[in-house]
Amino acid sequence: PSPYLDRPVLDKLAEEGCARWGLTYALASMQGWRSNMEDFHNCVPQLGGQLADWNFFAVFDGHAGSTVAQFCSQHLLGHILATAQRGAGASTSGGIGPEDDPEKVKAAIAQGFLQTDKHLHSVARREGWERGGSTVVAALISPYSIYFANCGDSRAVLCRSGQVCFSTEDHKPYSPLEKERIESAGGSVTIQRINGSLAVSRALGDFSYKGAENRTPSQQMVSPEPEVCVVERSPADEFLVLACDGVWDTISNEELCAFVHNRLQVCTDLRDVCTQVIDLCLYKGSLDNISIILLCFPGAPQLSAEALHQEAELEDLLEAKVEIYEELCARGEDPDLLSVLTVLASGDIPGLPPGGGIQSKRNCIISAYYQQRETHKAAQPNVS
Repeated sequence: PSPYLDRPVLDKLAEEGCARWGLTYALASMQGWRSNMEDFHNCVPQLGGQLADWNFFAVFDGHAGSTVAQFCSQHLLGHILATAQRGAGASTSGGIGPEDDPEKVKAAIAQGFLQTDKHLHSVARREGWERGGSTVVAALISPYSIYFANCGDSRAVLCRSGQVCFSTEDHKPYSPLEKERIESAGGSVTIQRINGSLAVSRALGDFSYKGAENRTPSQQMVSPEPEVCVVERSPADEFLVLACDGVWDTISNEELCAFVHNRLQVCTDLRDVCTQVIDLCLYKGSLDNISIILLCFPGAPQLSAEALHQEAELEDLLEAKVEIYEELCARGEDPDLLSVLTVLASGDIPGLPPGGGIQSKRNCIISAYYQQRETHKAAQPNVS
């Protein structure tokens, strides 16, 4: 069966919440053109005990089924914290402490991934489902630092002072270091995939690629070891985005940073900002499941009267431009939505959201089109 549907599933899951110290967050996900939804997420705005000021967010992008992504969304954080308590990240108080030691925290995160994969393997053998895997991108946030963990081609981007400050690196089979490991483990990279099949070089699960003898888990064709980075927090931090490749396939880090920065000036509902990103990626051609978590720091852009005024002017302009429908009808044409969108896309429209372009206002154009069409039909004389 085809992995794609004849038409996309547009229903969206959207949630929002608050964390400590003025952090707010939202997430949204959509199945899209894929025949199944394989994405999962994890939002923990407050960890327990002495980590009450810490929070954890992650996106899990499953492939060849959703089982691994679902399992990891339920167990990864627990393994990271358990590893820390056992000593990989131990402080003098017996675990990761409120005064975080970056190297110990990074070690606990990395070991937590490896332990999750080990646990997953034993469960998979017992349950008989050794097929499938999941990429993971996660952020563990303390009062002082942001710890990024990436395993695969989902991605995290931090926006500071209106610019991309940090982003994780995708793990693709054709990256030189990844390719070297794959070939050393007995695999090959063809058509940019491991053995011509798998498009990511690091993931949890995918145990059929982890059978090379006398090699550690991190030396297998597919490595479960995350790349862990730490960024010191700053008052200039605006927001952090975690998203699966269904987002990054269609939009660059800089475009998404600019778009979200702009949307936060005209929209107070973070769920709405997330769903606008999803719609933008869909309209730009994403064929994958689409999931995004948006975490806003106290320094995030606030509502702006000027930006709201510009947004209203833009929507009035777009509605006026949709009157091209009447012009096309006057020429004897029966314009469909696509032809109207094509005409608008070919022109210069000032004030479009940066990073979004005409696709980001497609819902506004669609609404104006159908309203214009109904008005035109109502004005036509009835011919019996």
